[in-house]
Amino acid sequence: MLTVGVDLAAEAVRTAVAWVEWSAGRAFVKDVAVGADDDLIIEAIKGAGKAGIDCPLGWPELFVSFVSAHRAGDVVVPGGLGRDWRRDLALRVTDRAVHERTGLRPLSVSADRIAHPAMRCAALLARLAVETGTAVARDGGGPVVEVYPAASLKEWGLPYRGYKRTENAEARGRMIDALLAAAPWLSLGDHESACRRSDDAADAVIAALTARAAACGLVTVPGPAQVANAVTEGWIAIPTTPLDALR
Repeated sequence: MLTVGVDLAAEAVRTAVAWVEWSAGRAFVKDVAVGADDDLIIEAIKGAGKAGIDCPLGWPELFVSFVSAHRAGDVVVPGGLGRDWRRDLALRVTDRAVHERTGLRPLSVSADRIAHPAMRCAALLARLAVETGTAVARDGGGPVVEVYPAASLKEWGLPYRGYKRTENAEARGRMIDALLAAAPWLSLGDHESACRRSDDAADAVIAALTARAAACGLVTVPGPAQVANAVTEGWIAIPTTPLDALR
C-alpha cells in the first residue's frame, strides 16, 4: 500500500506532501516534497491507496445556513446573543468530537485563518472529482480522509506540542526521535533531515501515517447522530490504536 499525507497551506510554499510505502511489516518514506502546488497534490492523491489531508474538508452546517440567511436578509436572532451561539457557528461536529476525545481544539474553519487553506482544499477536491469522475467523500469513506497531526501524535503517546516553526527545531527533533523510537519499523530514509528541518514535512509524514490507520479501519468514525454532518462538514479521523498496529 502507498499512503500520502498532505500538510495543506493556502499557498504552495508552506504545503508539503509525503509518500509512505507499506510492505511486510515495514514502512518507508518514499518521498517528501515541500512547496507542493495543486498539480502535485492531485497526482499524489490519485496515486495513493489512501490520502490524509491536514485541512478542514468543509464548513459547519449552522455557519453555512447562517451566511445564507444573512445574504437573504433573513437571519433569525436567537435569544441572548452570546458565546454559545457564536461557538455553534464556529465549530463542526467533528471539531467537538476531537475535543471530547483528545482535549485538543481544532482551528475553526469559519472563524480562523485556516479558512484560507480550506478554500484551496475545496477547489482541489472539486478538481479531483472532475478528474476521477467520483465525488470525494468528506466523511473519510473514500480515497481522502481529513487528519489532524497533533491529535494523531497525542493518541500515539508522542510529543504533539511546541515543534512548529523554524525556531523550534530542537523540539521537532525530539518529536522525530520519539516517533522513530516508537516505530522502529518506519524509515524516513533520505527525508529525515527534511522532517527535522520543516514542520510542514513532518506533519505530512504524520498525515500519511494517519491515512494508513484510516485505510486499516483503525480510526474514529462518525456515530449515527454525526453521520449527516460528517458528509458535508468533513470528519477528522483520529487513531484508535497504538502506532505499532499500523505495520
